[in-house]
Amino acid sequence: MRNVKWILCMLAVVCASYAYAGDKMPSGVQEKKSNSGMVVLANAKGMTLYTFDKDMKGMSMCTGECIKNWPPLTASADAKPMGNWTIVEGESGKQWAYKDKPLYTFVKDTKAGDTTGDGAGGVWHAAMP
Repeated sequence: MRNVKWILCMLAVVCASYAYAGDKMPSGVQEKKSNSGMVVLANAKGMTLYTFDKDMKGMSMCTGECIKNWPPLTASADAKPMGNWTIVEGESGKQWAYKDKPLYTFVKDTKAGDTTGDGAGGVWHAAMP
């Protein structure tokens, strides 16, 4: 009976560790309540992160002028995927993606919590956890 309790206890620890690892985010990324009241993903400065409908799974389609208006959430050279977080190669280098959707900020968001890019052109959306 003691062995069964020990095994169940260890199983609970392993499951809890797995759940925690799945929730882990890249350094500086956070969940934040936006000025509009919704909970969004944000960068280290609290600026809302966005997804682009034209991106393909694991691939950024935002290039040229698009990158000037929608700067990518860059990943360091030594960054490693974790849970729902992956890394894609974009025109400007390594970029974080959440659930296979590359992430961007928006130049017209002027302060932390702004979500002015949400719904822009019908193809940009605030990234939500």
